[in-house]
Amino acid sequence: MAQALRLLEEIRACTACAAALPHDPRPVVSFGTTARVAIIGQAPGARVHASGVPWADPSGDTLRAWMDIDHATFYDPNIVAIVPMGFCYPGAGKSGDLPPRPECAPLWHEQIFNHLDVQLTLLIGRYAQARYLGQRQGKNLTETVRQWRRYGTSILPLPHPSPRNRRWFARNLWFADEVLPVLKRRLRRLAVR
Repeated sequence: MAQALRLLEEIRACTACAAALPHDPRPVVSFGTTARVAIIGQAPGARVHASGVPWADPSGDTLRAWMDIDHATFYDPNIVAIVPMGFCYPGAGKSGDLPPRPECAPLWHEQIFNHLDVQLTLLIGRYAQARYLGQRQGKNLTETVRQWRRYGTSILPLPHPSPRNRRWFARNLWFADEVLPVLKRRLRRLAVR
């Protein structure tokens, strides 16, 4: 436990990508040694950078609704570990936020997950899926999410819950009918409510 807390302090003081950021680093990550669920998303957005609270935006509201869990459970680091691909807000691009900085995951993920005994990992978006599924991922995000069964019961690939993805959700109605009930069942099995 003490080692995990030291690691969290070290991560929150990280400046590895400071020269590449349009602002001061503010790593946003949350985990406790008893977390049963890990959420690996992309990187914090501008709102999350400002607040320092992961998923404290409309995307987070949607994600919590998908998971059917309340704020207290979602933000309990001993239940849910929130470990994005990039810990700092990478800045805005032409059509949304820039990709997560490539330094974070190789630098920190293995160290973090060595302290955890996660039973279910949610891979949100193509960056997390590419890193953790590698050759097993589909040719695109839709195919990867559609093939969720092939990844077993401890990994579930998901699209990003951003309001920007409304068209994707409208074109892929199977996601709400097929994948979200599985997500909720798996969380209930782990007593995450």
